[in-house]
Amino acid sequence: MSDTDFYRAFEDRYRGSRTLIKSRLRAYEPFLTPLLSLQKPAKSIDLGCGRGEWLEMTSGLGFDSRGVDLDDGMLSACRELGLNAARADALETLQELSDESVALVSAFHVVEHLPFDAVRQLVKEAHRVLAPGGILILETPNPENLVVGATNFYLDPTHIRPIPPLLLSFTTEYAGFLQNKVVRLQDAPELKMRKVALFDVLEGVSPDYGVVAQKEAPPEVLQLFNPAFTRDYGVSLDHLAKRYDHQADARAEQADARARQADIRAGQADARAEQADARARQADTRAEQADARAEQADTRAALADARAKEAEQRAAATAQSLQHALTSTSWRITAPLRLAGAPFRRITSAVKENRVASGTRRRIKAALRMTAHAVVRHPTLKHGVIRILDLVPPLRRRLRALLAPPPPSPRPAITAVRRPELILDDLSPNAQAIYQQLQAILETRES
Repeated sequence: MSDTDFYRAFEDRYRGSRTLIKSRLRAYEPFLTPLLSLQKPAKSIDLGCGRGEWLEMTSGLGFDSRGVDLDDGMLSACRELGLNAARADALETLQELSDESVALVSAFHVVEHLPFDAVRQLVKEAHRVLAPGGILILETPNPENLVVGATNFYLDPTHIRPIPPLLLSFTTEYAGFLQNKVVRLQDAPELKMRKVALFDVLEGVSPDYGVVAQKEAPPEVLQLFNPAFTRDYGVSLDHLAKRYDHQADARAEQADARARQADIRAGQADARAEQADARARQADTRAEQADARAEQADTRAALADARAKEAEQRAAATAQSLQHALTSTSWRITAPLRLAGAPFRRITSAVKENRVASGTRRRIKAALRMTAHAVVRHPTLKHGVIRILDLVPPLRRRLRALLAPPPPSPRPAITAVRRPELILDDLSPNAQAIYQQLQAILETRES
């Protein structure tokens, strides 16, 4: 492969295919269509025409287009397509043109190959040769794209230095152009829809840009270009950086909001923990109180057990003492006196309480029955009493009269009268037995 084909091979690999380049160049069509009405035919000169994509496009739109380039390998591609292209220097070609003789001057990826003074001279000559309202297009790699400015720009060994958009647009203003527009190219369409990542800020800015400058013309001519000059093109570094910062701020705000929510939840958790601690302390207090009450209950139970044992001991001692008393000789000897004295003690108590009239006869009978019971239990006394009754018949009759049941009397109509036999029924079985024994004694003596 010859040296003349090096640059063409380089363009084929790194600039892209003809179809791709032509699709990118259509971004300038809004500026081209109004130009066709300025001249008949509208003339166009393309400086550094390369493989001829722009010549092919403008010729298809109706321009009388021609191009110049110094690279024979590039020019051969133009000749293969039958395009009007010649080997010539760009600045010398402009200098040879007459004033206001063309409608369009273009230079795609040329100015980065020139010293900046040559760029200024080229812009100045373009302003001279353009007709009123004519358009100058200067396209170059965009150093706003940090990857392009730091790396890709230097892939082409013939590049001298990157030119920022502000510098190139100011150069056209200084040369006398009425207005200019920076057209950023080849940005990813999806970048406008999705979130911006850090790498997008580094390499997502439009990798190429073009400065479109227009020469002064009557207002009716300029207004034809208003739609093209008033719209925005591509993605700038400032735009992407601001979007990234905005997203970062939004993420920071969301993180702050989540942190505040986490703080709120933590505060709520702390409050719940404090409440749980308070409930636990209350439960501990209640447990301590319950333990204290349990200890008090245990103490009272122990005291009650001790008192119960003491009572049992006293009861056992009392029962033992009572058993000794009941089995003693003195208790057996004094039993008749106690039996005989008990009724008389009750009579004395009745006298003191004014109850003698109602119960005297019954108490006397009870006393006699108890005495008869005691007499019957002691044979010696029994024989003595019988002898006494034999000696005193009136006493025997009196006792019979007292011990005899009263005669039945008519019952009142309303007030119920207790039957005499109920008195005997009211006595205990022992008393009834004594009464019957005493009656038997009396009946025996009388017979």
